[in-house]
Amino acid sequence: MLDLPCPTMSYVLLLVLSLSAIGAVRFVIDTRRAYAGITGNSTILPSPLGDIEFTRGGTGVPVLVIHGSGGGYDQGALIAQAILGEGFDWIAPSRFGYLRSTFHQGATFDHQAEAYAHLLDHLGLKKVSVLALSHGGPSALLFAVRYPERVSSLILLSCGVASSSDASQAGASQKGDVLTAIFKFEVLYWFARKFLRKQLMQLMGAGESVIAALTPEQKILVNQVIDDMAPVAPRYVGVAFDNKAAMPNERVAAVRAPTLIIHATDDALQLFRHAEYASAHIPGARLVSFDRGGHLLLAVEQSAIQEEVRRFILAHADR
Repeated sequence: MLDLPCPTMSYVLLLVLSLSAIGAVRFVIDTRRAYAGITGNSTILPSPLGDIEFTRGGTGVPVLVIHGSGGGYDQGALIAQAILGEGFDWIAPSRFGYLRSTFHQGATFDHQAEAYAHLLDHLGLKKVSVLALSHGGPSALLFAVRYPERVSSLILLSCGVASSSDASQAGASQKGDVLTAIFKFEVLYWFARKFLRKQLMQLMGAGESVIAALTPEQKILVNQVIDDMAPVAPRYVGVAFDNKAAMPNERVAAVRAPTLIIHATDDALQLFRHAEYASAHIPGARLVSFDRGGHLLLAVEQSAIQEEVRRFILAHADR
């Protein structure tokens, strides 16, 4: 005799199928919206190093804004708007492997520094201040090392600087590996940002106490950073490169630009030792540390960071 499923099992199966269908539709809609958000807002500059994507905004003192892992020109624009405000002419490129900027096998952060120089030549800018976030730090540092005459000041915000094999680095490296794996699949990042946002923030280097204490205004900025990293597919190559590329290490001692280092002591992704290393090796560097904020420091201490950065850039703009 044929066994027919009981009504309860049928209802459960129907519910699962319905929720799956709703989720699939929601994923498609959100992904299309994410792709629309990165379309038509940037310029492509062909160069010997490949295509360089960038956007530009504002007027005033020129600032090259370099995004972190998972970003692109759009994250650079968000950083500029959150920190610089009025009075600055900001240029935000997409680094190699992000969005429409070309990635070549064998590329290094040195090559990325060359791409910045080519972009500034195209724009007719001889000297800029450089503002870098997170893994935008390595190429920003090497740009300052290789083109000292073009950097009026350098600001490192929660930046990676040097490699390490100590035990404390293992946990941070594991977070980087997991984030890279999530970025490999659009649906995984979509699921994480929709249903596991707190866990995603923890992977991004913020502790539970920092997340719990976020104000509504801070949550808006954090959520914008997270949501604007979608779509992840056109950023994955860049993320994978960042996760494994060689850091500047002792080469940072050759930086001669006035340097401001801003970092949280509880950053669990780019550990505070990066800030200490930069402060110890870059001549005359100034370190501003915060006791809390993790790798979400930009949102947690936005006003204080904005004041520090603006004052520092303007103080050295005529150098």
